Amino acid sequence: MGSEPDARFSLANERTALAWVRTGLGLVAGGVALTSFATFAELPVMLDVVAAVACLAGAGLALYSLRAWSRNEVALRTGLPLPAPSALPVLVVGVVVMGILIAGYAVSTIL
Repeated sequence: MGSEPDARFSLANERTALAWVRTGLGLVAGGVALTSFATFAELPVMLDVVAAVACLAGAGLALYSLRAWSRNEVALRTGLPLPAPSALPVLVVGVVVMGILIAGYAVSTIL
């Protein structure tokens, strides 16, 4: 569709998508590590819930990266403005909320 974009822009789009996939893979790996550690150390089920959320978020982020790459590639080929990244605010809010919840859980187990 459209004309061939400058290779630099197309490759930058691909690198960005791969960075999102790496972030998603990191979330999945963190979730697997957390649930494995919780199993060996006989820690509360709460950690399994956090691990499941991290794995699902990682999978969702990987799917988002494919969608964003495709939308950006179409925009590059057709000369349209690049769409705004929509996953970044969601990812930031999710990390902040999970951090607050885990910190609150840690404090409640100490008290």
